[in-house]
Amino acid sequence: MKLAVCLLAAAACVAQAQGLKFPPSLDKLADKAEEVVDVTLDPATLGLASKFLGNHSPEEAKAKKVVEGLKGIYVRSYKFAKEGEYSEADVEAVRAQMKGPGWNCIVKVRSHKDKKNADVCFITQDGKITGLGVVSAEPKELTLVSISGFIDPEQLQMLEGQFGIPKGNYKVEIEKKKHADKDKEDKPE
Repeated sequence: MKLAVCLLAAAACVAQAQGLKFPPSLDKLADKAEEVVDVTLDPATLGLASKFLGNHSPEEAKAKKVVEGLKGIYVRSYKFAKEGEYSEADVEAVRAQMKGPGWNCIVKVRSHKDKKNADVCFITQDGKITGLGVVSAEPKELTLVSISGFIDPEQLQMLEGQFGIPKGNYKVEIEKKKHADKDKEDKPE
């Protein structure tokens, strides 16, 4: 779960207006799980949330600006008493979406020893990040995050600790990936 918690901070956006589609089979996992986190903030809910954020402090004003650019925040996290409670097909259904056109993965972790796997991917449109998805799969835990809408990497830190998104340093990883991609484009072949 520690890996999942760290990776959640990277989830400050996701592709297309709807973001990633979570498979319907995830709804059944809640009955098997000891602990469930289910965050669903659609455009209407985010609009309402932004109204509660005022301009009382610079941090609050910045957070409000970030939220206004989002279209949705969706988190599904399940903690199980024993291994094998979720299907690899559930995980692959989400990962496959992050392999589509426009997606760039900045973190891929595969541990054969611990059976801990994680992916953090973002999608861009017209040179701007329009979304980011996170999958963290451990033997007894599964966490999926989809946040849609435009957000500047500089603003990622404003969402850390908000809406169930833990703190992390993913802005650095996204910037590294963007610069690496730009360097590839600038090099003549």
